[in-house]
Amino acid sequence: MKEFGYHRASTVDDAVALLDREPGARVLGGGTNLVDLMKSGVEEPSLLVDVRELPLDLIEPTGNGGLRIGATVANSDLAAHPEVRRRWPALAQALLAGASGQVRNMATVGGNLLQRTRCAYFANPAMPCNKRVPGSGCAARGGEHRNHAVLGWSEHCVATHPSDMAVALTAFDAVVTVATPAGETDIPLSDFYLPVGRTPHRETVLPAAALITAVTLPGLPVAARSRYRKVRERASFAFAIGSVAAAVEIADGQVRDARLAFGAVASRPWRARSAERALIGSPAVPETFAAAADAELSAAKTLPDNGYKVALIRELTVATLSELTRETSR
Repeated sequence: MKEFGYHRASTVDDAVALLDREPGARVLGGGTNLVDLMKSGVEEPSLLVDVRELPLDLIEPTGNGGLRIGATVANSDLAAHPEVRRRWPALAQALLAGASGQVRNMATVGGNLLQRTRCAYFANPAMPCNKRVPGSGCAARGGEHRNHAVLGWSEHCVATHPSDMAVALTAFDAVVTVATPAGETDIPLSDFYLPVGRTPHRETVLPAAALITAVTLPGLPVAARSRYRKVRERASFAFAIGSVAAAVEIADGQVRDARLAFGAVASRPWRARSAERALIGSPAVPETFAAAADAELSAAKTLPDNGYKVALIRELTVATLSELTRETSR
């Protein structure tokens, strides 16, 4: 591991100023992803700015019925919060599906949003990877890609985003608050992650020297009837090969409102807006759910070994929406 400096930030302004002065600095929250990447040589920060003691660990209601979640809130604390469990249950389920209990106790909300891909070629400095070394190539396209992207990828990168939490937050129109040297700004999560395009190393719109300080969930009545379902290759701690966050409001047998996002299918959490449009105003039956999934997945491009993901997401969408429909009718 490369030698690095360490500084425990005392204020948000202190942290931002350090990040601004030291281009090679990285923010240290729980360290559950960053430290692993440092050990493998993928990340080589010159300075770690520890933000765990900043006053960013509160979960507070907002004036419009939403919830403001501090960036250093532990994943386990967020999953256990009674308002999250009651009003955004898919978020609690996504967090509990995301890791082991030990990791959830350490991992932070801000850090979870900034997880790097678990593509084996990215994690191995001996292999070409455009996300790690721009212009070096994408080894996954001709190599092991069974768990890689089927939506939104380019010839430059086929990796997927690993976060479960971010999928649920994407479905619920969450907003990320960021502190920068120029002041504080809000970024809708739908705009936070960049399309992979020709620059897979640029994963978010975060400006230089930026620090995530909070995530806000808007008051969204439909979110109270929501589910997160995840498929993985083993029952124990494992990353998704496909996941769905769904919320639905049904009246008189018709879908009145719907939110849908897919995980493990793209370089970012995938908001399924075409599927949402197909759902709203249609009968709440499995045939509708399948047609909505097909409308979203018609844009899928598969590689030789990951075509199964299209059928998997289709069936997962139908199963999740059907489950929500049965609960609504009780």
